[in-house]
Amino acid sequence: MSMIEYSLDGHIAVVTMKNGENRFNLPFLTEFLNVLDILEKDTEATVLVVKSAHEKIFSNGIDLDWLMPFIQNNDIATSKKFINQLMALYKRILMYPMITVAAITGHAFAGGAIMVCYFDYRFMRSDRGFLCFPEVDLGIPFIPGMIAAMKRAVPLYKLEEMVYEGKRLTGQECEKHHIVTKACTMDTLMDEVFTFSRATNKRRAVIRELKKEMNKHVLHALEVEDPPVIESGRFYV
Repeated sequence: MSMIEYSLDGHIAVVTMKNGENRFNLPFLTEFLNVLDILEKDTEATVLVVKSAHEKIFSNGIDLDWLMPFIQNNDIATSKKFINQLMALYKRILMYPMITVAAITGHAFAGGAIMVCYFDYRFMRSDRGFLCFPEVDLGIPFIPGMIAAMKRAVPLYKLEEMVYEGKRLTGQECEKHHIVTKACTMDTLMDEVFTFSRATNKRRAVIRELKKEMNKHVLHALEVEDPPVIESGRFYV
């Protein structure tokens, strides 16, 4: 069974994450990246929309149940491969040659909340779900490419609360502070996303070049010479 599925609606490519809480592990990340390759190479889509099939959760970030055995067994090679693949997905979304829209259909926590920061636009349901970076309570520091993307999406005065306090934001709060374009009920969320996406149909070549300039500071932070390694459940650069 596929963990990532896609469909086309005119110039809009809709990717649906279908792996429960959509936690990140190597198989999930690999399939996600493969689908993005297919959509770029084999379709003429100009807008990418990503949503979740879970009724309450968009993504809860890293699959620690999958990852921890590798850390406990000091399998640094697998840990590095995982982090490299995670950062590859983040970078791929950031620089994808289409307008990208995160349809936040439920809770987005930790790595899932970080992921939505790499999208160009975010829509979030107002009747359920939080955006939250709980790493302060988990004891996991952020790495430079993550912080750069978070600063891109979240005003600094709110980001400080979210990073230092682990504060959770509702869809309404995210809209108020311009983190998401619009917060709406689940019944209307995808209609709003499609209305926005149908009105946005820009040439890939132009979007690709614009993103090179718009995201230059995030790209610089992502291009760490020595990839991060996980040791004792923590990220290190």
